[in-house]
Amino acid sequence: MTEFDGLPVLRSPVAIAAFEGWNDAADASTAAVDHLEQVWEARQVATIDPEEFYDFQVSRPTVTMTDGETRRIEWPVTRFSVATPPRAARDVVLIRGIEPSMRWRTFCGELLEICHSLEVNQVVLLGALLADVPYTRPLPISGSASDPDAVQKYQLIPTRYDGPTGIVGVLHEACTRAELEAVSFWVHVPHYANNPPCPKATLALLHRVEEVLDLPVPTADLAEESAEWERRVRAAAEQDAELAEYVRELEERVGDTGIQPLTGDEIAQEFEKYLRRRGGSAGPTAGAW
Repeated sequence: MTEFDGLPVLRSPVAIAAFEGWNDAADASTAAVDHLEQVWEARQVATIDPEEFYDFQVSRPTVTMTDGETRRIEWPVTRFSVATPPRAARDVVLIRGIEPSMRWRTFCGELLEICHSLEVNQVVLLGALLADVPYTRPLPISGSASDPDAVQKYQLIPTRYDGPTGIVGVLHEACTRAELEAVSFWVHVPHYANNPPCPKATLALLHRVEEVLDLPVPTADLAEESAEWERRVRAAAEQDAELAEYVRELEERVGDTGIQPLTGDEIAQEFEKYLRRRGGSAGPTAGAW
């Protein structure tokens, strides 16, 4: 069941969505939506009831104290918030949730029903994946679009990935089937520096949101936080000769125009080699959609 808090009449709204979990390396994509909610003072207007879509032993509710006495249960809902950016010609619907445990097609149907009720005419899906990229360079953005012209407009790096997908990929296809314009942006997060937060990745996604909306997005302290993140990774590399050499190899690969982009399987193999040397576990790798 969907819960509404009075749906407003919006101006040519675009929806921006992100989900915790498999689609959200270093929490970069949900951090982007959280940031937009704060800087644009978004107002929540609807939620999707989690009862049919989540395994609560995986996505557990949390308990909080109010006034030191009342205990309140917070459930893992998908929330819809509305923002009116200053001087913007259109409103923005911000969708923030957790990747469902089950009934993904039904979940997408309910989500798109709310978008239809709000008269959303475009959906922007944000994701973040683990990749073999140097932290010293701009983090790449790959993606796809339901409209071929949008691929050229946003200069999307095409994906060569075949394999398991997440709710972002399923929702993208659901939008296309519903004849709702959709574009997906995936930021590539260095897999050797994937502990959240990753402000550099969040900032890269926000720049793409600026392109879609054609208006500046306040970045607050994200630029400074991104620079500080790079300093921390650089310090770690300076203390780890193996990591430093690995980053140099990635920089050379990026700088050599004769090197073809790696496939998802090739990146996964490189990643596995790295993990075998150092230990650790992986999330979605480059090209995941």
